[in-house]
Amino acid sequence: MKHRAVFLDRDGTLVHPRHYPSRPEELRLYDGVGPYLRDIQQAGFRLVVITNQAGIARGYFTEADLQRMHEHLAAQLAQLAVWLDAIYYCPHHPSGVIPDLTMRCDCRKPQPGMLLRAAAELDLDLASSWFIGDILDDIEAGNRAGCHTILVDLDTEQCPWQPLRCPNFVARDTVHALRIISALEFSSLTTDLAYRPAAWQLVPQQATVTTRGTSSESGS
Repeated sequence: MKHRAVFLDRDGTLVHPRHYPSRPEELRLYDGVGPYLRDIQQAGFRLVVITNQAGIARGYFTEADLQRMHEHLAAQLAQLAVWLDAIYYCPHHPSGVIPDLTMRCDCRKPQPGMLLRAAAELDLDLASSWFIGDILDDIEAGNRAGCHTILVDLDTEQCPWQPLRCPNFVARDTVHALRIISALEFSSLTTDLAYRPAAWQLVPQQATVTTRGTSSESGS
């Protein structure tokens, strides 16, 4: 039996945004995410981080540095009784300075390669899974993989007009995004499903999210 997953972007979604963090202490979890991640995990969802790490290709830090950062992240989550099932990262960038990593690849978001790899390795049902991210490249990757998608509003993204970059839902913050999943998957609470950033004008018709045999409009 395939598993459902909640895929999480790292910087700006799971942890506070920072320009190319390179030390463990620079990864700071958002307040309040622990209880929701724990409930989602206890309900049977896999928790998987999907992150572009072009800083490796650019020479800002090494894969060993990244490993230490992710060990620190896992330790923070473990203190909240949350355990990640996997972390997938893309070290590539077309403008990198490390020759072996300077390339266009199929794993760097908005390409869906990391999600497809996770689905194969962790036996995941992408159509029943969610992707939460704070930029539209995250949303495009999730949509390309066939997931339900939620954009965390950091007031950085303009209204998308390409269908592949349109999220099913927009959240005020990551806690709100996790509440949306809980509301739709477990009917355990109610939350705002129609939130849109104030700067966005009329958003094109979004996809419909279907859960438990019922359809819920994305609030467009």
